[in-house]
Amino acid sequence: MHSIGPEWREEIDDSTKTQYPAGQDRRADEQGPQRDQKRADRPLARHVDEFGRCVEETVHQLREKRGHATTSQPGHLDAWPGHSRPGVSRRERDSLSRECRQPTGSMAFEKQSGVFLHVSSLPGPDGIGTLGAPAETFVDFLATAEQSLWQTCPIGPTDPDVGNSPYSAYSARAGNPLFIDLDALVDRGWLADLDRPGFDEREVEYDRVDAFKQEALRDAFAGFEADAEPAAKTDFETYCGEAGDWLEEYALFRALNDHFDGEWVEWPAEAKHRDPDALDRYREELAEEIRFRKFLQWVFETQWQALRSYADDRGVSLVGDMPIYVGTNSADVWANPELFKLDEDLEPAYVAGVPPDEFSETGQLWGMPVYDWAAHAEDEYEWWLQRFEGLLDRFDVFRIDHFKGFESFYQIPADHDTAVDGEWVTGPGEALFQTVEAELGELPIIVEDLGHITEETRALRDAFEFPGMSVAAMADWCDPSQGHHPASYTENTVAYASTHDTDTVPGWYASLSDAQRECLHDVVDGNSDDPHWNIVETIWASEAVLTLVQCQDLLGLGTAHRFNFPGTAEGNWEWRVLPSELTDDVAERLAAVSRRTDRA
Repeated sequence: MHSIGPEWREEIDDSTKTQYPAGQDRRADEQGPQRDQKRADRPLARHVDEFGRCVEETVHQLREKRGHATTSQPGHLDAWPGHSRPGVSRRERDSLSRECRQPTGSMAFEKQSGVFLHVSSLPGPDGIGTLGAPAETFVDFLATAEQSLWQTCPIGPTDPDVGNSPYSAYSARAGNPLFIDLDALVDRGWLADLDRPGFDEREVEYDRVDAFKQEALRDAFAGFEADAEPAAKTDFETYCGEAGDWLEEYALFRALNDHFDGEWVEWPAEAKHRDPDALDRYREELAEEIRFRKFLQWVFETQWQALRSYADDRGVSLVGDMPIYVGTNSADVWANPELFKLDEDLEPAYVAGVPPDEFSETGQLWGMPVYDWAAHAEDEYEWWLQRFEGLLDRFDVFRIDHFKGFESFYQIPADHDTAVDGEWVTGPGEALFQTVEAELGELPIIVEDLGHITEETRALRDAFEFPGMSVAAMADWCDPSQGHHPASYTENTVAYASTHDTDTVPGWYASLSDAQRECLHDVVDGNSDDPHWNIVETIWASEAVLTLVQCQDLLGLGTAHRFNFPGTAEGNWEWRVLPSELTDDVAERLAAVSRRTDRA
């Protein structure tokens, strides 16, 4: 049994050829043209490709007109979105992006399938998944399995004080430096060969990983400052100048976080309330730390866009995830307090959550500050425009978590210990999405519409023809009319076997009643020894337009391998796939299912 992983793919001398696992070169040779044609036939792929060509061709023309040398032909993206393009200002590029993202036809998806695996869960020697060889190898696995979607959780920098949850990050725009591939920095000559400590292959040991990578990344920054070639220095400086206000605010925020060793609500008043003179003084005092934080974002963005290009070349689209809320201890809240419901001391006046239901007598208290939607409307939703644009620069498709919150949201007084005494408040509704689509064009969005969803929420979803979610592991298998039952899936359904917030399929199956199992067997017509494959076969054969399976489900792993237990603070977001588990046998079996169901 052959495994596909970092140690299983030999890089040839010039790093331009790759020796893939047995049979994969043949498959690429024989099916590459067919795969390219399938990609060209997909409305989403056409939309993404046309946007890239539109921006690059217009930039090319502007640079030629102004006498700047060009390094590529029109239509060839030689840099990532937002990256350096001499002779064209950021304001001009933003305008071009918005013009080119005007609707070019229906954003309706066609039948595709893929795997849900967060970046942190990839195998590799750094104790956590990274954007280099581990990520590229997983893309190779997906291509071998004839899958066209890779979905992740949010990729922002996580906060250890909230359990390293990707849904409560330090920034809505920044990338997670823990995902930076260190070997690439060694190859650039900025970092000496690494003496890595041994890490758990199955779980991310966040404290150890963070300590190891912070030291290595600071060494790499020192190496960059001392030895980087002039072109790299220029590239970095251009990125910093063009990234926009979010990078300046984020880098200063992280520098102050370290300087004061605490959350921003506990900082001295002058920093907390953003006194201009004080911030200027801190920018000078903490200049090196601020530059380091910018360096990490530049490296992350470089590596992410290289991965996106690698995936695109192999017919794999990246599917992201956008939490509706941001954490209190985030650069977004500190830099934009007027956009949130805060009190005079800049503490949250209200926090987000959901009311009591059959699963919880006291409801859920999430703790994030809620938005002041009147302030966002007055600012013409500029913060959201920038947030959506950042997602479009990194992902081909993205999911919106807790979509209901845009129709109406549940706010709880921040001094309450439970969610019992909260209230529902009307959200921005269609106004937000009308504004965003007027600027950016039709959005390739999946909406998380699980839980208590009202007719008003469905109406908002349907007004923009956003596909909603169904989860097989949440189905009543004795009721074909129930929304999660595969018989109820439509061409506007995105179907999941399970999600990061549910048990794995094998774990869920083990907990089913005899009656539910009997109903399930009537539907899937499979054997009970292979429930995960039975579910994959069933949802892949359904009317759902997109289908995704968690990596744990694909491997038949039980409850011990869950990624998250909602309502618990410890032990989440740690699971990793072992290198030996992503085998050719698994890839071929998934490919066969996809071919039979016209998803390959």
